[in-house]
Amino acid sequence: MELDHIAVSGRTLGEVTAHVEGLLGVPLQSGGEHAVFHTHNSLLGLADGLYLEAIAINPAAPEPARARWFDLDRFAGPPRLTNWICRCDDLDGALARLPKGFGTPVDLQRGDLRWRMAVPENGILPFDNCAPALIEWLGDAHPAPRLTQHGCALTGLNVSHPQAAELGALLAPFLADARISFTCGAAALTAQLTVPQGAATLS
Repeated sequence: MELDHIAVSGRTLGEVTAHVEGLLGVPLQSGGEHAVFHTHNSLLGLADGLYLEAIAINPAAPEPARARWFDLDRFAGPPRLTNWICRCDDLDGALARLPKGFGTPVDLQRGDLRWRMAVPENGILPFDNCAPALIEWLGDAHPAPRLTQHGCALTGLNVSHPQAAELGALLAPFLADARISFTCGAAALTAQLTVPQGAATLS
């Protein structure tokens, strides 16, 4: 299991894209529409094969037949960092080794991008959405190499939660990344990044 990307959610795609661009001082690229969950996104390439996703419900799309991922059905307030996503080579195997609640695999595709994402039935990830979403990319296609690099890199990701120590211990056998830390506190995610202007914080 390794860090794949981070997600910043908003009420509209325009709002969340403008929020990220204003904080980081770089432009995002158009992503696309997500079938099944009827959301859409814009993207930013980060160093080390990572990327940032700005995501929102697509108001022009129909209502999905199930709860949307990233708990977007309940999203309210200003844009904020809501999720971190880890990739694994064997999604079913990873889910079998974790407690229930991380979701069941959903097959997804956009163009030549094909992936499986574990999504809880109610859209809410464990530990008040502070647990990572799990993804398995199918084939060699991945968004990160296709994105323009603007000199941005993720240097730290802090996961704050009242049970942060329990979450950290749960993930420790599968995930080793010095950038990721766990802190006891209110449920929240905070990312530190280097950007062309110096440094920036997303929360």
